[in-house]
Amino acid sequence: MTEIKNLAPRLRAAASALSLNLTDTQQHALLEYLRQLQRWNKSYNLTAVRDPQQMLVQHVIDSLAIVTPLKDSLYKNTVSNPVVVDVGSGAGLPGVVLAIVCPDITVHCVDTVEKKATFIRYVAGVLRLSNLHAHHARVEHLEPFEADIVVSRAFASLVDFVRLAGKHASATGHLLAMKGREPVEEIEEMVGTTPWRVDRVDPLEVPELDARRCLVWLSEQGNA
Repeated sequence: MTEIKNLAPRLRAAASALSLNLTDTQQHALLEYLRQLQRWNKSYNLTAVRDPQQMLVQHVIDSLAIVTPLKDSLYKNTVSNPVVVDVGSGAGLPGVVLAIVCPDITVHCVDTVEKKATFIRYVAGVLRLSNLHAHHARVEHLEPFEADIVVSRAFASLVDFVRLAGKHASATGHLLAMKGREPVEEIEEMVGTTPWRVDRVDPLEVPELDARRCLVWLSEQGNA
């Protein structure tokens, strides 16, 4: 645990760079999540990233980078009791991070791997996150969540994302794809084969991460 505790200054610095005012409780919860992820990963192989310092940057800080854009979108659309669905959540990224930092948002994490859904449920219990829920299922088999935002992080191509998860967005909801470089070819393929369109592509600056990141905002044609 000592090594995880030593990551606290870097977490605080990253949050500050992202203009996030994390409480001490939230910072502790993020580090505890990281500790549990490292512990479980030794037995259950939840993520290929094993070094705690890399986990901090590639998983936690990377997920924190979408908090402000996501909240801005919900605020802009004056959403009350917001619901976010994290598709292909894996070990809970970005879902668990969103649930910790945004206690007013109900977060549903969906993954086809049972041990990953079990881990998320465990974390929800340990951290007392009543707004966090895990589902072991194929996303296309679940009843529509009517979510305000459906987010994916390295889940699938945009075409597969909208086909499999599009039904879970409400009539005024959006899909939000976390990507590396702007997926120009995926966007062209999606436009040619689905009713979903790109609203905008926001570049992301992720502290300590030497790689390109962007957010692709999608809405069904005819929706806001």
